[in-house]
Amino acid sequence: MPFVITDPCIDTKDTACVDVCPVDCIHPRKDEAEFATATMLYIHPEECIDCGACVPACPVSAIYDSLESTPVSQKALAEANAAFRGGEPAAVARAEALVAAHRVAQPKLMALPAAERAAAHAKS
Repeated sequence: MPFVITDPCIDTKDTACVDVCPVDCIHPRKDEAEFATATMLYIHPEECIDCGACVPACPVSAIYDSLESTPVSQKALAEANAAFRGGEPAAVARAEALVAAHRVAQPKLMALPAAERAAAHAKS
């Protein structure tokens, strides 16, 4: 998996990363039906070309450049990124279930404001 969006994006869904993505691999976009109900944004691993444009665009530092660089506390969200497929209800539900499980498994991290979670990842 190339890039992984992690928990600072939960309930933030800032679309600056979507705006800079040259291949439209970050979903759901504001014009997609799932945007209103999705908890966070997801990077489609097969569509991503590893350009890295999304990383500096993310205002809450939620994007990691590989599974290896993703903090241990965030590894479950890599699966959520891989599971999400815009417009496919079962895949969307699977991704959202993984995010919900992450929230339960990481209560201390999730209690922090989104902008502070990325710094806390190293400590978890």
